[in-house]
Amino acid sequence: MKIYVETLGCPKNEVDSMMLKGVLKKAGHETEADLAEAEIIIVNTCAFIQDAKEESINTVFELSGYKENNCRLLAVTGCLGQRYNEELFNELTEADIITGVNDYSKIPELIEAALKDGRQHICTDAPECFEDFEGLRAEVKNSSAYLKIAEGCNNRCTYCIIPHIRGKYRSRCREDILKEAEALVENGAEELVLIAQDTTNYGTDMYDDYGLPELLSDLKKIEKLKWIRLMYCYPDKITRRLIEEIRDNPKVCKYIDMPVQHGSNAVLKKMNRRSSKEDIIRVISEMRQEIPEIVIRTTIIVGFPGERAPEFDELYEFVSDMKFDRLGVFSYSKEEGTPAAEIKPQVRSDVKERRREAIMRLQQGISLESNIRKIGNIYEVLVEEGPDEDGGYIGRTQFDASEIDNSVIFVSDRALKPGDFVNVKITDAFDYDLTGEVVK
Repeated sequence: MKIYVETLGCPKNEVDSMMLKGVLKKAGHETEADLAEAEIIIVNTCAFIQDAKEESINTVFELSGYKENNCRLLAVTGCLGQRYNEELFNELTEADIITGVNDYSKIPELIEAALKDGRQHICTDAPECFEDFEGLRAEVKNSSAYLKIAEGCNNRCTYCIIPHIRGKYRSRCREDILKEAEALVENGAEELVLIAQDTTNYGTDMYDDYGLPELLSDLKKIEKLKWIRLMYCYPDKITRRLIEEIRDNPKVCKYIDMPVQHGSNAVLKKMNRRSSKEDIIRVISEMRQEIPEIVIRTTIIVGFPGERAPEFDELYEFVSDMKFDRLGVFSYSKEEGTPAAEIKPQVRSDVKERRREAIMRLQQGISLESNIRKIGNIYEVLVEEGPDEDGGYIGRTQFDASEIDNSVIFVSDRALKPGDFVNVKITDAFDYDLTGEVVK
């Protein structure tokens, strides 16, 4: 049957959807790109925060309209299906199948059962070990591919529902990671983006040690691989050994995504974060000393319960002092079932929004200053889009992750295609993007 998969949420969901497509293909189905022709529609949902839950529900309602045409079944899977399985089955009657994050391999048989017997739902608890789908995934988009190295989380941050949804931390076997990495590179991936809920915790449950540096060293041996990018690295697990591997490994981008979440020890303690402000500053200082060109991306949560004006002022000063190269700011979302939801007082929505806007304005200035310093420099750029009608292209350097960071907009005298690498001289800078021209 022709099946369309709609993916919402984070890159980890994108990987799950690709693996799901592999399961469906193995079962004899066709993962149809054209939504209008799909006989089955599957929505892989997100439930991390309230906005994500609302987007998931709205998407299900919107796509249910296709059941009036070719669509015979509408399935809901992913985090929302895991978190609210029974409630969705009782209330979301538009959905014919509802499953969780541990049930992707069961979807083909659920499709058969739903076609024969009517609505189905299942929600399996997280397995003890990483569940791999060998040989079922090798898709590449824009010369870049996500590579999941672990599942679940043990950190238990008080605001986060992920451990409840995804289960305990489970590292993936290194041999399976390398096997998939080689397949992705053979299918055109020039960049592999390593992801997990906590990438830096890799190996602690399987090898009794932090295994990320060794994994990076092994990935370096894949001949055609150009870039390796690190996402979701927790500051308390960024070891000296990892810093040295980032520094010395020529294929590891001098870029790290390191969510710090706050700059006040009082708030960090309420969040149950394992790093103090001083720890974070020390790690940043060590990375910048060892790797002067490194770009640090982080995320901040404003309006956490109990965050008073002094704690916010401390956060503001922290961001100003650290001058993060890339920064995302989120207003705290009260999530049922998390300890933070019970902390009082909760911060008013209007206060959270003002604080978010203040940090964003601050970061806008930091980003512009950083970009202006790049004018005149030459960078290797991966082409992602173009040419447009004016002969322009869009790409990015190793210092920017796809879809979330800065872009380089440039012109070229010769024809280029997505996936090409070219040297670009920066001629102008804006808040979040650069412009330039190709040089030989």
